[in-house]
Amino acid sequence: MTYVMGRTAAEYARLRAQAKIWEGATAGLLDTVGLAPGARCLDVGCGPGETMRLMAERVGPAGRVVGVDVDGELGRTAVTALADAGHGQCEFVEGDVERADPVPDGGFDLVFGRLILLHVADPVAVLRRMWGWTAPGGVLVVQDYDMEAVAANPPLPVIDEWRRVFLGTFAAAGRDHRLGLRLPALFAAATGARPDGTAVAGRLDRMETSAPMLAATYRSITPAGISLGTVTPEEADRFQADIARAAVDQPDHQALWPLLIGAHRRR
Repeated sequence: MTYVMGRTAAEYARLRAQAKIWEGATAGLLDTVGLAPGARCLDVGCGPGETMRLMAERVGPAGRVVGVDVDGELGRTAVTALADAGHGQCEFVEGDVERADPVPDGGFDLVFGRLILLHVADPVAVLRRMWGWTAPGGVLVVQDYDMEAVAANPPLPVIDEWRRVFLGTFAAAGRDHRLGLRLPALFAAATGARPDGTAVAGRLDRMETSAPMLAATYRSITPAGISLGTVTPEEADRFQADIARAAVDQPDHQALWPLLIGAHRRR
């Protein structure tokens, strides 16, 4: 799986911060589908393990939480941290869900993926594989972005630049920055029916507090953007200076973040 955001210490820190921001939206969806003690869970594209923690808190010591990710170092670090925090029911499997079937045994009561389909070449194929890991009576849950929503009020040129480079790089890499909006259609194609339910979460915040997120995501995607020709090193440096200035000069401008769209279907 090609991850256009890169694999650096800074990106891992950004992923952890992002997970904290969306924790409430994800926890609410897990509760909506009735994740119960003793359940068997699979977190596809588990990253730093923050959603695995939410699962472990709900399934308890009698449950099982398996994370799978192509980034073995990140996944193993996550499971070690979870074990140190008392969540010994968590385990990790290294594997690429686009190229193989990395899960040793299926039959999970919950199969979950957050911000994973956005990064794969064939979302339907991956979603179909996730559906196959879902046990009868179990539930498939996915959350993904619609990044078209990103905007500022009043408008700011620096936000336009973020959109140009960030969304342009996703398009150049063959990824759909509006994938979250397509989840019902993707579920229908992969599972044979549309979701049982959907949920949309958003965040509208001051530029002062939104600027660090915008700067971090732009910084993470810059190497891919340079490689794909959507941004130059000079443009990237200028953006970082401009976004830092906007946080100081226009702190009360409102910034709308990407929408996090969730969908779920019981098997």
